[in-house]
Amino acid sequence: MQSIYRQFGITDKVLAYAEPVLARLEERFKKIDETAEYNQLRIIKAMQDAHIGEANLKGTTGYGYDDIGRDGLEKVYASYFHTEDALVRPQITCGTHALALALMSNLRPGDILLSAAGAPYDTLQEVIGIRPSRGSLAEYGIGYRQVDLLPDSSFDFEGIRAALKEPHIRLVTIQRSKGYQSRRTLSVKAIGEAISFIKQIRPDVVCMVDNCYGEFVERIEPSDVGADMIVGSLIKNPGGGLAPIGGYIAGTRDCVENAAVRLTSPGLGKEVGATLEVLPSFYQGFFMGPTVTASALKGAVLAANLYEPLGFDVLPDMKEERHDIIQAITFGSPEGVIAFCQGIQAASPVDSFVSAEPSDMPGYDSQVIMAAGAFVSGSSIELSADGPIKPPYNVYFQGGLTWPHAKLGILKTLQNLLDRKLIDLP
Repeated sequence: MQSIYRQFGITDKVLAYAEPVLARLEERFKKIDETAEYNQLRIIKAMQDAHIGEANLKGTTGYGYDDIGRDGLEKVYASYFHTEDALVRPQITCGTHALALALMSNLRPGDILLSAAGAPYDTLQEVIGIRPSRGSLAEYGIGYRQVDLLPDSSFDFEGIRAALKEPHIRLVTIQRSKGYQSRRTLSVKAIGEAISFIKQIRPDVVCMVDNCYGEFVERIEPSDVGADMIVGSLIKNPGGGLAPIGGYIAGTRDCVENAAVRLTSPGLGKEVGATLEVLPSFYQGFFMGPTVTASALKGAVLAANLYEPLGFDVLPDMKEERHDIIQAITFGSPEGVIAFCQGIQAASPVDSFVSAEPSDMPGYDSQVIMAAGAFVSGSSIELSADGPIKPPYNVYFQGGLTWPHAKLGILKTLQNLLDRKLIDLP
């Protein structure tokens, strides 16, 4: 085995450092696999209950009327997430688009959006109008309020209580994952407690959860604990690395129908939207999602257990329970972030010869470096890493369609840092 790793430039020193760590993680990896098995069986049951057959894998063109494959897929999503309905479409271009669609379709001029988990992800800030942008919610007269999480990453219940006194608050959003923040990802249990608290005070408000990076990590989803809408991207966990595009909104019938008429047009809603040739990848990607997510989780756990003993701040830490697939590592310098990302790029099956470099990116307020040699462009369920080039110089690592690839990527980052004398191994 050492000889094949040497072909990737990974030295015996790196392999010797990783070997005892991997041995210690065997029991933890077994638990991850058990969760994947549980969720895999749930998906199979959802597909069987929806009577998915070969005819459902055929796509449509034009208007997409009577697309039984599209309708069947949305039944499968609604069944798995235990919601009344779901919108799963290739016309939803990415996670930010899915979130924007959910917000813009369920808020009206004069309404106020409340974020109960602090500042949302960078790209959503322009959707809301926190940073001025053409077509934002702010341009349509929709207000915004924010309650930050407490220093321990728990909800500020008294702050939420005070904010909910504003009668025009119509929708509360909760971002499950950390984004580019130095806070913990929220567990489904914690999200459920917050939603229950909100509904006791204001049963009229809609509770939406940004579920990106969190699907299949636990045995329950935010929709199981009271969320009216959960939103995500198919080029993350639920696409299983096979979906080439797409997003989903699952929730109450009213919330989903509102989103559908905004995506297409009033009077058409869910009845149109051709699926072309994407349905096999959507179905199979969802089917593969739990085991692919398990591979990504193992990679994240390995990264934490390799980097924390070297003195780096990692979030989550070596022993913490996981609630999404993202691993944050604080390098304290741009050189560390760049070296890590370039290691991930060098371990990729596609574009391994490309050097990832920081650059300006739409939707971000600083230069960002993004590494991903992916089969689907921008897919962050595939092995990838990114981070803004600004203090404290965090890198965010996620993905890995298979465990061997996730492992290779992490070992390559260590080798890159070692070669550049940015770390020393014991």
